[in-house]
Order: sequence, then structure tokens, then C-alpha cells
Amino acid sequence: MTLEDTLAAEAPPLQLTQEGVLRIRGTRVPIDTVIGAYENGETPEEIVHHFSSLNVADVYAVVSYYLRHRSVMETYLQQRRERAAEIRRENEARFPSQGVRERLLARRNGSA
Repeated sequence: MTLEDTLAAEAPPLQLTQEGVLRIRGTRVPIDTVIGAYENGETPEEIVHHFSSLNVADVYAVVSYYLRHRSVMETYLQQRRERAAEIRRENEARFPSQGVRERLLARRNGSA
């Protein structure tokens, strides 16, 4: 193997699921999680420490991809945040939290 062979472009270790979620290839860890941790100041080594299915080289590659394609990635991440907020609103409408504490206390005390 020569130096020229090793300089070949390598695709980022990302996989788009059928649901449209971008995950680290070979794991269930979404890119949102990795980039969120990175943006919160965690190093790739710290991120790997929290997610044993990841490896340091892949996390560095994902962060590098994010930094090189920030505009596209920020659009994707914003869409994910909006979808998460939509799902949260739907769940809150279906399962209102008002009175939950009282219902749980009543259940615990055997009066429900």
C-alpha cells in the first residue's frame, strides 16, 4: 500500500435510516446526539466514553463532516428539533400531565 492509496477520500461513517434519521454507521446513535455533545464542549474521547458502541475515529470523522458541511447539517438538526417538538406536543395532547401527581399519589395510597 502506498501513501497515494491511503489518501483516497473516505465517506463519513453515517447512515440514513428509512425514517430519515442520520445515525453513526453500525450503531443506533443519532448524529444529533454526537453533535449535541460536541457543541456542549465534549471531546470525541468523552463522547465515546458515554457511548460504547462508538469509536473515536468515527466520532472525529462525524465532527469533521459536521464542521465542513455546517449549513446543511444545521438545517437537518433544526428539522429534527422541530419534529421532536411536534411529537412532544402530540404526546402532551394525548397524555396530559395535569393531575398526574395526584393520580400517582392516589394510586400509591391505594385509593385509585
